Order: sequence, then C-alpha cells, then structure tokens
Amino acid sequence: MQRRQTSAAWLFLAPFLITVAVFFFYAFARAAYYSVTDFNLFNTPKVIGVKPYADVLGDPSFRRALGNSLVFAVLTTALQTVGALLMAVALNRRLRGLAFFRAAWYMPSITSSVVITLIFLWLFQRRGVANYLITQAQAYAPLTLTFLLTLIGAQVVQVLLERRRALPAGWFDPALGVTSALLAILVTAALAWTGVISAREVPPFDYQYFADKWITLGGVRVLSIPLLVVVIQNTFTTIPTLMLFFLAGLQNIPAALYEAAEIDGATPWQQLIRVTVPMLRPVTFYVITVGLIGTMQMFDQVAVIGSAAPGETLITLAYYVYANTFKAGAAPVNMASAAAILLAALILAMVAAQRRFFPSEAS
Repeated sequence: MQRRQTSAAWLFLAPFLITVAVFFFYAFARAAYYSVTDFNLFNTPKVIGVKPYADVLGDPSFRRALGNSLVFAVLTTALQTVGALLMAVALNRRLRGLAFFRAAWYMPSITSSVVITLIFLWLFQRRGVANYLITQAQAYAPLTLTFLLTLIGAQVVQVLLERRRALPAGWFDPALGVTSALLAILVTAALAWTGVISAREVPPFDYQYFADKWITLGGVRVLSIPLLVVVIQNTFTTIPTLMLFFLAGLQNIPAALYEAAEIDGATPWQQLIRVTVPMLRPVTFYVITVGLIGTMQMFDQVAVIGSAAPGETLITLAYYVYANTFKAGAAPVNMASAAAILLAALILAMVAAQRRFFPSEAS
C-alpha cells in the first residue's frame, strides 16, 4: 500500500521534476560549461578557462549593466515593499466596498507587463500625459495655491477656536477639514469669478524622459531618467502582488495587541511601527527576498522600450546576457554564459547576505 502511494506521488510530481531538471539544472550546467569555453553558436566548444569571465568583467557595458541592476533592485524593492505594506494596512480596514477596492488595486499585477510598458511609453513621451499634467499644474498654480492657503488658514482658525472653548480638536480633524475645504473652494471660486486670480499662460512643459539624462552623485552617474521611469512602472505593477502577502500577514496579527496599544495611548503611527511592522517581520523578509530576485532579473521592460532610449541608460544584467547571446553573426555566447553565472551568483549572495544580517524570526 505504501509503495503504491509512493509511486502515485512520484507520478504526480514527474511533470514538475522533469521541467525543473531540463529547464533549470541542465540549462544551468550547460551555461556553466559554455562560460569556460570559446563557444559562439557556430563552433565546436573548446575549454579556455576563465578568460570569458575576465572579458565580461572588463567590458564597460557589463559594468554599466551591473550598476543599473543594483540601483534598480535596491530602489524598486524598497519602494514596492513600503508601498505594499501601506496599501495592505489601508485595505485591512472594514470599509464599505472594500472587496471592490481590493480587486481594483490588484488589476495592474494581472495586466501584461508589455502592455503596461507601452502605456508608460505613451505617458512619458515629450507630448505625453506626464508633460501635459505638469503644464496644467503650472498654469493653474495661482488657483491651487489660493485653495491650499485658504484651506490651511481656515483649519488653523477653527482648531484654535475649538481649543479656546476647551474642546479637543486635532490639526487633522476630518469634520473641521470638510468645513475648511468647502470654505477654500468658495473663496477660490469667488476670486476666480471676480478676476482677482486666474490661470496663467505657460509654454508646454517639454522634458525628454527617454534621453541620455542621469541623476549624478559626486559626479558619478547613479540612475538614468529612463531607468527611473521603469522603476515607477515596476513599482506600480508589483505593489498589488506583494500587498497580498502583507494582507495575509495582517490577518494573523491578534486584535488584542492593537487593543492593548490603544489603551496605552498609542497613535495609529505608533501602532504601525511598534506592532504591525515587528509582527510582519517574516512576511517582510519573504517580500524583500522575492523583490530582490525579481528586480535583478528585470528584462521585459528594457526589451520593449528598446531603441526609444539610449542603450546604456537602460541596460541590465539580464538584458546584457540576452544581447550577447543574440548578436548578429558569431555571438559571444561564452561571455553571455559567464554573465549569466555571475548574475546567479550575485542574486545568491544578496539573498544570503539578507538572510545573515536581516533574518526573519522564523529563520
């Protein structure tokens, strides 16, 4: 009976095990072999030692790809982890229509990354939506500034009057905020109607997001503007997926902890920092690990953007491997294989370092 159950288990596991054996172990061993040969797709491989690794490390394109990948991985992982946590906290409350908001906020994660990339290409064109919105913000700056100043002034006056009457009132009291907002709208509309303030005539905001422009630090090019656009896109599409992990973790935090913190006078921010974040430490470890692995392997956005941006501004390690494998003519597959092995080793080192210095409670 036990032998029959074991055979059935192996039978069900066979498709997965065969897939892993062929597309992971065999592929990895083949790449490791090619990385120490002179293989270029058309010749018979001959072992030449570690020369391909030396060629890769000496290639300026590889060093640029390495820098881009590390900056992209750290920045994107940090943004998507914090964003996913805050979104999960917001969606963990009992509100009317919460199921709709959860489904709506998850939509970017199930949309094709190619489609999302094309949409972002359209948004950040020279005459795209981003530049248009900035132009409109500049044109309507007088109206916006009037509204904000009136809103802040009305809120301050109301809070001071309430406190003078010995009534508890916070600076962000929602009831007083609604009154202040309505007053600010009326004042802004009245000033605009009388012609005291009006929208300005401004030239169209003209910024090229996919040009060879960089954010520098001490004269060193750290992050390109095109790669920053990809960071924004990747953060936007990945947060909903990671939010589900945090949401599942929040469901397992005992409500008694929040009740005790509230009795002790803890503010919502203190509850988040002192209760929520420590209790979600194992989930956070998993989210960061998955984020680092995924961002270090980022490829599809760079491939879709293609020649819309200078190659050096967007090249990553995964794209470097692809570009060297499918070059026209005799491609340096040995260099691509060496870069792939270095990428795998780097990801393994990053995960090991995180596990060593930022362990979860469960590890």
